[in-house]
Amino acid sequence: LLPQTAKLRIDHAWCGVLGVPRDWCTTAGLDLETGIGWAGGYVGLGVSSSNLSGRTLRDLILRRDTELTRLPWVNRRVSKWEPEPMRWLGVHSMYQLYRVADEREEAGLRHTSKLAAIADRITGH
Repeated sequence: LLPQTAKLRIDHAWCGVLGVPRDWCTTAGLDLETGIGWAGGYVGLGVSSSNLSGRTLRDLILRRDTELTRLPWVNRRVSKWEPEPMRWLGVHSMYQLYRVADEREEAGLRHTSKLAAIADRITGH
């Protein structure tokens, strides 16, 4: 994507599972009875998803029927995570699989998609 950055060293990376929904997908909604709205599950797409969530919540609060309020991620139910330690093992296994797949790809090795496919299955994708 950015070949001019190929030789730059990356010292730090953002990583974590705080506030991550089980299906790793963004969701937004509004409970009309209580007036409580919510948005979250941005999972690496926070800038664009938070903007879209904000505009969607605006339309929900104003009770507008728009393209945004008809999106499939509006008011959807998110599955619960597996109990500990299965959640921890699954999430950390997924991160390790993606890390190894990235390292193999960087080294010019093929067949990293199999490792990434296993990680994708853990996430539910």
